[in-house]
Amino acid sequence: MAREIFRGAIPDGLLYDTRYDMWVREDGGEWVIGATSLGIYHAGEIIAFTAKPRGAEIGNGRGLGTVECAKTVLAVHAPIALILTQVNQQAEETPALLNHDPYGRGWMVRGRARDWNADRIALVDAAAYRRHVLTLEPEAEIE
Repeated sequence: MAREIFRGAIPDGLLYDTRYDMWVREDGGEWVIGATSLGIYHAGEIIAFTAKPRGAEIGNGRGLGTVECAKTVLAVHAPIALILTQVNQQAEETPALLNHDPYGRGWMVRGRARDWNADRIALVDAAAYRRHVLTLEPEAEIE
């Protein structure tokens, strides 16, 4: 059975982590984080999302929560070190938001960066992330 090709958006104006297929956006001095459409494509349909509690200190690359897919539970890795200030409770209650609106209502957490200058170096802009996606998925249809 042929695998369905990746079709998804990679919006401008965000920064992307190519290690974990996560996105980062500055908002009012805090950082909002979510999974990219490619990350969700690789995980499969998300049926549950659970984040660490508010106030948790999370290192770069460490788990900020978990997602449950049809056949497995996966750790969600933080693209930057941060202190969680808010969890998207709507996404925890309605995980389909992650599948259908990953860059909008399907964001995962927000927090205060612990070492933005160091963490920023590993993130890429949308154009570089699109090239990364096409390296992994040459037939991808990117919006």
